[in-house]
Amino acid sequence: MAPEANARRFGGFADLYDAVRPTPPVELASLLCAYAAVDRPSLVVDLGSGTGLSTRWAATWAGRAVGLEPSDDMRAQAASTTVTRLDNVDYVSGWSDSTGLPDGAADIVIAVQALHWMEPGATFAEVARILRPGGVFAAIDCDWPPSVGSARAERAWHQARSTIARYEARLADGVTGEALGAPLGPDEAPEHRHDRGGARPRPDRLGEGVRYWSKDTHLERMVASGHFSHCVEVGAMSVETGDATRLVALLRSQGDYQTLVRNGLDDETLGVTAMSDEVTAALGDDPRSFRFTYRARIAVI
Repeated sequence: MAPEANARRFGGFADLYDAVRPTPPVELASLLCAYAAVDRPSLVVDLGSGTGLSTRWAATWAGRAVGLEPSDDMRAQAASTTVTRLDNVDYVSGWSDSTGLPDGAADIVIAVQALHWMEPGATFAEVARILRPGGVFAAIDCDWPPSVGSARAERAWHQARSTIARYEARLADGVTGEALGAPLGPDEAPEHRHDRGGARPRPDRLGEGVRYWSKDTHLERMVASGHFSHCVEVGAMSVETGDATRLVALLRSQGDYQTLVRNGLDDETLGVTAMSDEVTAALGDDPRSFRFTYRARIAVI
């Protein structure tokens, strides 16, 4: 059930996701090309390509980019955004462990904000199959929230994320209906905590049958897979423009928030109303720099 459940988690909000999520930094593209020993890769495959943000990014530095995405909703958004602008991009339906691509076809395979939703063993085997000798795989993730230069706004984000995590813990335990939205008890009190991948109630099980593999152990799993000759983790930063509206929308673009809303919970219950008030007071409507910290786990065949 997990692959289908994971794909369903991202249905219904593709337009929001595409509008507010960030794009990886240019220097990561240069580094991946260096590890792959190419100036311009012939083919980059983007696993879990979502609305095509990362596929469009890859298309700017590759001869051809293929976005592989199982969610019809996300894939339709990607195609509608890209079809009139980029002629070196294709979007196909598929799974990370069954791409349908030929052996050794790709110079580089990427999974941007996506590998934690994929069963690692079968995914790494498929990546190794479709990469040519010396090819490169990269799991690229950004930390949440972006650094916005306001402790007040960032504290409000973490508080809301922690509240959301507690409610999804209930959903993972099978609690539904009115009981799901009941006030949190003393043993469920939201914690103020920093979790760069987003607060999670469990390392491997979320609501509605969704499976999750921690971002923090991507590199460890890559090494243990035995498919790669060299693995390394690097950091990078991208700077984009945002305001209070974008920061709140970024939280609403998270799968756990969307899952709980589909299950009947509202912004007041999830702490998003309070978070929005705090962020608006802290940031206002004036655009400012949003600094997104990226972590890339890179593996060479």
